[in-house]
This record gives sequence, structure tokens and C-alpha cells, in this order.
Amino acid sequence: MTKHATVREFLLQQIEQRSKAHDRLPTERDLGEQLGVSRLTVRHALRELESQGLIYRIQGSGTFVAEPQIRKGTELTSFSEDMRARNLRPAARLLQASTVAATAEQSWRLGVSPGTDLHYLSRIRLADDQPMCLEDVWLVASLAPDLLEHDLQGSLYETLERDYKIIIDRADQEVRATVLDPEQAALLAVPPYTPALEVERIGYTRRGAAVEFARSRYRSDRYSIASSLRRR
Repeated sequence: MTKHATVREFLLQQIEQRSKAHDRLPTERDLGEQLGVSRLTVRHALRELESQGLIYRIQGSGTFVAEPQIRKGTELTSFSEDMRARNLRPAARLLQASTVAATAEQSWRLGVSPGTDLHYLSRIRLADDQPMCLEDVWLVASLAPDLLEHDLQGSLYETLERDYKIIIDRADQEVRATVLDPEQAALLAVPPYTPALEVERIGYTRRGAAVEFARSRYRSDRYSIASSLRRR
């Protein structure tokens, strides 16, 4: 094992067994003296951990343990289900709720005519009161006419299933890299132009009817998406 790999494994053990989020790690000098390696070797290991989202640095203050990252697979689950599975408390902060006319893009995505009434929701999704993603959702209004009168601070999927007997059974999804503009970054409590994951999803019922078109921007320091691939 190389020296920097030894330092990396030592730090991983410290993070997993003894440290909590935002705990300060020893300085490069202290780690070098403790492990008998150069500061350059320590710096190499720290950069690897930082690139994996396990630590973060504040200039002039030091290196700290990052919040745990949410690793999402390819199964169809709601944000609330994902958070509860990790013993985190899901919530939503409603920014806007209104009925709008479908644009050309939205009508194409949802298979409706342009101008069709859609319910539009803009929300910040939270885990243990920490902002995780910005979510814009358009739903076919005729499927849930009085949706905007409901409490929209929780799981939308659960509301649709409980009150309208609508079960989103499958979805088409695209994931791409993006950056957060200053307004989006402020809502997610990160610096402007921070990298993010943009996820677009169209959700369908078992009969194949499109119900929702959602565009979400996840903090890339808190979220990753994992897939299992097979060669044809």
C-alpha cells in the first residue's frame, strides 16, 4: 500500500468510527508527524477524500468532516422514502404553488395539449432541516383538481396515492451535471455556481398515463446516483 493510501485509510477510519459531521480533522503537519509521512503525502490523501465529498476545507480554518452523502440507486422511490430509509427526517418548504397553462415542452413531456391546466409546485426538499434539493413539479391538474388545497410540505407521491388513488408506477429519468446560479445556491445554502445534479423525471401510472414532470437540482456534495451495469 502506498503512503498516501495508508493516510487515506487512516482518515477513513477516523471519519467512520470517531468523527461526526463538521468535526475538525488534524492539520496536515500533525497528520504527517503522527503517521511519519510528508505534508505532500497527507495533502494528496486529503484531496482524494475531498473529491469524494467526505471532507471539506475552509481556508484559514482547517479541514472538516462532511455531511454523509445520500447514495441513490435506480429503483423508483420518492425523496421522502429515500430520506426515511437513511433515518433522516424529510420535509419540504413550499416556494410557489399555482395552476399554469402547459408550455410546449411541458405538453410534450406529459402528453397533453398546449395550454392544458397543470399544477405547478416549487419546493426546497429538506433532510433533518438541511436543504438537499430544489424541486419544480408540473402535474396534470385534472387528475388531482384540488391538490393545491392540501398540505404540500410532505411527500407528493403519498398525497397522490392517499387522496387520489394515483400510484406512480414507473418513470423515465435523465441525469446531467449542472451548476447552481446565485439564487438557487442561496436557497440550498451553498456558494454560487456550486456543481449540482439535475434530474428530470416523468412519472407514469400503471396504465401508462403521464402524471408528473419534475426537474430537481440536487447538491452534489450530499447526493450521488449509482447504477449497476451489465455488458450486452
